[in-house]
Amino acid sequence: MNGAAAGATLAAGIAVERAADAPALLALHSLLSLDALMELAVLAGCLLLAWGIVRAARPADTPKDSIWFGYRHIDGVLFPALALLAALLARWALKTWLPIAVFQFAVPILFSLLVIRIAVRVLRAAFPNSRSVRVLERTLSWFVWIGMVLWVAGLLPMLLAEMEAITWTLGGASVSLRSLVEGVLNAGAVLLGALWLSSTIESRLLAGADKFGRDSLSVRKIMANGVRALLLVVGLMMAMSAAGIPLGALSVLGGAVGVGIGLGMQKLAANYVSGFVILAERSLRIGDLVKVDNFEGRITDIHTRYTVIRAPGGREAIVPNEMMLTQRVENASFGDSSLSLNTVVQVAYGSDLETVLPRLVQAVAEVPRVIPAPAPAVLLNSFGADGLDLFVTFWISDPENGQGNVRSDVNLAILRTLNELGVEIPFPQRVMHAVPTGDDALKAGDAREPAAAGVVPT
Repeated sequence: MNGAAAGATLAAGIAVERAADAPALLALHSLLSLDALMELAVLAGCLLLAWGIVRAARPADTPKDSIWFGYRHIDGVLFPALALLAALLARWALKTWLPIAVFQFAVPILFSLLVIRIAVRVLRAAFPNSRSVRVLERTLSWFVWIGMVLWVAGLLPMLLAEMEAITWTLGGASVSLRSLVEGVLNAGAVLLGALWLSSTIESRLLAGADKFGRDSLSVRKIMANGVRALLLVVGLMMAMSAAGIPLGALSVLGGAVGVGIGLGMQKLAANYVSGFVILAERSLRIGDLVKVDNFEGRITDIHTRYTVIRAPGGREAIVPNEMMLTQRVENASFGDSSLSLNTVVQVAYGSDLETVLPRLVQAVAEVPRVIPAPAPAVLLNSFGADGLDLFVTFWISDPENGQGNVRSDVNLAILRTLNELGVEIPFPQRVMHAVPTGDDALKAGDAREPAAAGVVPT
């Protein structure tokens, strides 16, 4: 009996020690108690409080790509941040009254959700049109949730200890797998912070820039791109230093990058430099109407590597910045945004042009988008086969609003004026000769033969 009691006591002690080493298991057993219902109620209150604060604080004109608020109230960064803060305060307040069970799992879940939301919202704000961002978001989400499960299960310290034992030498310094992984995580956190800060600065710089003209927009764009590049470089250096990698090893990396630029990356480097040159000298600005390589459209954005040109039909061309500097670019908005358009109309022979031409000029000038200076003009262009060809030219000051619509309005005004004056728009006229056949052809031939032979019939 004494041996059995001693064995039971030893088994109980081992169980207690294991339970102490795995608090998550204790919390899992505590979930079956009645106190867990009170914790669930408090957790629901924390989530409801966070939702209410976000709903009340969200401005009416918040953009859909907002990092803090997101598309709705709960898919931004602010909701999980407030929920996590409220859960931490609630756990601190309840730990003296109740055994913590629900919050033992809720806090890591909310923290993981906050990390994922920060990464997702910042990446989408920094790279809104990148398809690879979605793949990166899913990968990051899996890593965060797996890390949370390992931490709650108590397996993360064991995994970190095994990673600490794997070491190698890099640049004369001993680097372990754990320090490398932590360095990658630190680098990701720093780069996310740099992207977040640069996105915020860019949105502040570009907000209201249209009120000051396209020149101001280009200057603010180059400032935003420069700030982003500077923050990314500084953040990368800080992340490498935090990972324990000596910055002296960057000399080797810099030499390799220099060789790469000299061998195969000169085009990429030239595009980046050309982007800053374009923004600095303001030869091309956002909103300009240009024609490059037989593609005509309006510049919608200038990035550090490429320029986006959108055609009136909706097609977009991504043109490398080097091409914008080395090839011929027709800029219809460089010195003056006014643009000349024309159309052609034909009137019948015999029309009173002394009356028609002034009335057509007056009708074209009354079209809303046609500017008075330079004034529209109607000229007699040529004498056509069917009528008189009139050449109508006019100017607009807002080509970004379309050209086909204003040309249609001018044509309608010309048609109304010609109808009022009773001027005919001629149809094509052709003279047709009928070739005789059968008996008629024989009679015609008999009649022509004497004439052709020089014999006059009697």
